[in-house]
Amino acid sequence: MRDETCIFCKIANGDIPSSAIYEDEWFRVILDLGPASRGHALILPKNHFADLLELDEETSSKVLALAAKVGAAMKKSLGCAGFNLVQNNGEAAGQTVFHFHMHVIPRYEGGPRMVSWEPGSPSREELAELAGRIRQELE
Repeated sequence: MRDETCIFCKIANGDIPSSAIYEDEWFRVILDLGPASRGHALILPKNHFADLLELDEETSSKVLALAAKVGAAMKKSLGCAGFNLVQNNGEAAGQTVFHFHMHVIPRYEGGPRMVSWEPGSPSREELAELAGRIRQELE
């Protein structure tokens, strides 16, 4: 299933040229045009899912293994010290293209700080209350 108006559907299915680093029947992995670091890649499913909540089980079962494969290739070929996996869901979370995708961002020793936050300090009571609310939705 494709969305003919979705730019990532067009890229993932080869209608728009990209710098692809991997492709199979499920995914195309491309280099990001606005990279956070050298070698930053996007894993794009060939089928359209707006976000993680729409992703089907079959596709979701494959994406993490592919991310590990891409990350390992980056460490060997680019000499990065590690990598981040980033996947945004919803505008408030920073999603700008509403086609599920996962960022694989190489991280280099001495490189810029990114994908970080200042740790909060919730009370035990607040954590217990939040955990109860989330658990209730999971049941």
